[in-house]
Amino acid sequence: MRQFEAENLFWIREPERWSWEEKALTVQTQPGTDLWQRTYYGFQNDNAPVLQMETEETFFSFTVRTEFDSKHRFDQCGVAIYLDSENWLKASIEYENDRIQRLGSVVTNQGYSDWATTDIPAAVKSMWYRLSRRESDFCIECSEDGEVFRQMRICHLTAAGMGKITFGVYACSPEQSSFRARFSRFEVSQCRWLAHE
Repeated sequence: MRQFEAENLFWIREPERWSWEEKALTVQTQPGTDLWQRTYYGFQNDNAPVLQMETEETFFSFTVRTEFDSKHRFDQCGVAIYLDSENWLKASIEYENDRIQRLGSVVTNQGYSDWATTDIPAAVKSMWYRLSRRESDFCIECSEDGEVFRQMRICHLTAAGMGKITFGVYACSPEQSSFRARFSRFEVSQCRWLAHE
């Protein structure tokens, strides 16, 4: 599989301000950007920038480190698989207030999103993610040090099937705010999510 490097990547909704230097991506988010579909709130928001690469590999893992200076409600950055506006998943830390943030993930199948979270301290400003694929099933893990990963969720993307997908990173600010997100230490490897015995 190709590596997650500039020449293999493309934007879904390119942000106004971003840079790729020394194998690290920096994004300045734009106000009013988000990914969400219908559930509970009723609204649909499909305008967050996502930097992705394409693959037909059905077994692999993608790891990245995120660093962020978010300080406004709902600011977020993390990993994403974006197939189309109604089929995608994302994992990130979403800022809530000066005490807590929500470490969580959203899976959207056929136009409806869910949201699974756990509260963590607002002082956390860096997190590693590992996204693994086994055909149309996915595992999302997180780590504070890039060494010890813990499972966030296992999920299914109906539209992924056995075919081509795109995966990568995203950053957005759903309300009237903006922050700097940095992504580094990209790695695409053999699948580290082992078969269940």
